[in-house]
Amino acid sequence: MRHFKDKICVITGAGSGIGAACAQAMAREGAVIIGTDLRQDMLAETKARIEAGGGVMENFMVDVADRDAMFDLAATVEKQYGPADLILNNAGVAFGAPVEEMQIDDFKWLMDINFWGVVNGTQAFLPHFITKGSGHVANISSIFGLISVPTQSAYNAAKYGVLGFTDALRHEMRGTDIGVSTIHPGGINTNIVRHARIQQGPDAEAEHEEAIERFAQFTMTQPDGAAKVIMKGIRKNKARILIGPDAHFVDWVKRIFPSHYLRLLPMMDIGRDVD
Repeated sequence: MRHFKDKICVITGAGSGIGAACAQAMAREGAVIIGTDLRQDMLAETKARIEAGGGVMENFMVDVADRDAMFDLAATVEKQYGPADLILNNAGVAFGAPVEEMQIDDFKWLMDINFWGVVNGTQAFLPHFITKGSGHVANISSIFGLISVPTQSAYNAAKYGVLGFTDALRHEMRGTDIGVSTIHPGGINTNIVRHARIQQGPDAEAEHEEAIERFAQFTMTQPDGAAKVIMKGIRKNKARILIGPDAHFVDWVKRIFPSHYLRLLPMMDIGRDVD
């Protein structure tokens, strides 16, 4: 996809963070945005900003973990607008806990959104692209889809899963005009930690607030900057899109020291608490 003008771009988690920034940036270039989020107030804010700038956005309250709902969304989009041109599977949540303490319900909750949500969105809209003979699948992983850190086993599992799933799809689409990208953001100034599920305990609230503060110190990129990198990567059909100097550094360290990278990444201690 070399341009976004008049393209039908579906973005999950478009109410805030990277999703909202991409929606606004793509709309400024003339795309029609189909946005989903469970936080309707935040999604409405994104729509208001886009429309204030003369853009077009339609909102849908869809849970990406609900496979039937995602396929219904794809059918609605095709009926009202025609086949989509882009699916940006961005919706995601955070949760941290040591493996020995982690509750299976929390693990499943995160996987349903962060991994199965990506699978559902991809499979729902891929037929649009196959029918048109063009399109782009862009799936959000993380730098924690490149390295693993303490207390993030569930998040790591989901984000590594997104990488493997998306890489396989890219190989399957070779020889077509359907692009496929895996996106690995570093520390982005979003609300993911503020909205993270809290591991229960006597100090849970205090630990959550500390995690929010530490994550703020860790962030190196604003959502608007992330959107620019993502759009550039989609235009170039890059297999992997790294966002932020921290993502590039982590990728380099992991390649050079595949087993002992954490010894050289002291800033990843934040992984003991948050995203």
